Amino acid sequence: MNNLLAKKDLSAEQLAMVHAEVSKKEKSKGIAYALWFFTGGIGGHRYYAGNVGMGVAMTLTLGGCGFWSLIDVFAIGKAIEKKNEEIEMQAIQTVKGLF
Repeated sequence: MNNLLAKKDLSAEQLAMVHAEVSKKEKSKGIAYALWFFTGGIGGHRYYAGNVGMGVAMTLTLGGCGFWSLIDVFAIGKAIEKKNEEIEMQAIQTVKGLF
C-alpha cells in the first residue's frame, strides 16, 4: 500500500505523531554514502540500511572482491529511500493502532 494512501485518513495529530516517529528513525543518504566510502568493502552501508544478510556476505567476501562495493554506489540512494518508506509505513500502522 502506498504511504500517501495510508496517511489520507489520519488526523493532524496523528500525522504529527507519524512525522515525529519517522524523524527519529529515518536513515540519511549522506551517512550511507559516507559509510560506503569508508567501509564499503566490508558492507557498512548495508548494515546501516538494515540489510544485515548482505552486510555479512560483503564482510566475508570483502565486498565481493570490490565488485559489490562498486555496484552499491549506484544503489545506495534507492535502498535508503525504500528503508525510509518502510519506516514511515510502520509508524503509520503504529499510530493507526493507537486510535
